[in-house]
Amino acid sequence: MSIHIGVDVGGTNIVCGAVDDSGKVLLKTKRPTEAHQGEAAVLDRLADMVGHIRQEMGDQLPAESIGVGLPGLVDPQSGVSRFAGNLKWRNVPVAQLLTKRTGLPVYIDNDVRMYIYGEAMRGAGRGCGHVLGVTVGTGIAAAIVNDGQLHYGFKHMAGELGHVRMEGVSEPCACGLTGCLETVASASGMVRQAKKALLEGQHSVLREWFPGERLDQLTAADLSRAMDAGDAVASAILSRAGMLLGRALASAATLISPEIIIIGGGGGQRR
Repeated sequence: MSIHIGVDVGGTNIVCGAVDDSGKVLLKTKRPTEAHQGEAAVLDRLADMVGHIRQEMGDQLPAESIGVGLPGLVDPQSGVSRFAGNLKWRNVPVAQLLTKRTGLPVYIDNDVRMYIYGEAMRGAGRGCGHVLGVTVGTGIAAAIVNDGQLHYGFKHMAGELGHVRMEGVSEPCACGLTGCLETVASASGMVRQAKKALLEGQHSVLREWFPGERLDQLTAADLSRAMDAGDAVASAILSRAGMLLGRALASAATLISPEIIIIGGGGGQRR
């Protein structure tokens, strides 16, 4: 049995696990990304997590390779992260640097492409020939799988749904543009709007749940709880996010005609 290590590097957390030939997850671990510490610190943390997994698996099941899913623009052929706005990365040779740290061959690709490919092959999209998937997390991105093949587009840039500019949206984005979908419909975008509303003095149950400095602990899951409790601020933010995401997906569906649309990511889950 062959063992491989899979890593999902998000803007908020890193998840690392060991999988067998069938795709079964044998072991996994999770740590904060802490991208503000810089790319070297993140790669060191990632290598340490890989080392932990290998140690736990033991000599009886040695890992053969590492696959890494990264946010943003990724060149899987060269192993370079071209641009990851939420990580503040530009042209980072991830595969090369991680191979030096671990001694294992490393293959990288966009995290959402990897997630949606997995869903198309073994998850919610299994049996469908044409799958469109989107993740709502720290950012928003999409991927397309047609007849078992990922669609990459020119320079591997297909799927950046979160950077479609939306009418009526004026917030600046980490990518350098203004009005991107993910500035208001991603988990981080929704939380940012909620914090702004509370600091402006708008009435909300969130003020009671997160007084003073505790406001930094607010998450998208808390907005969902507040909306269920009838909170007007949370309801307005989530309703706007859902409407704008729906418009973007409707346009994408018209363009590529999928059999199924899969929505995942922390911001896409109901708590």
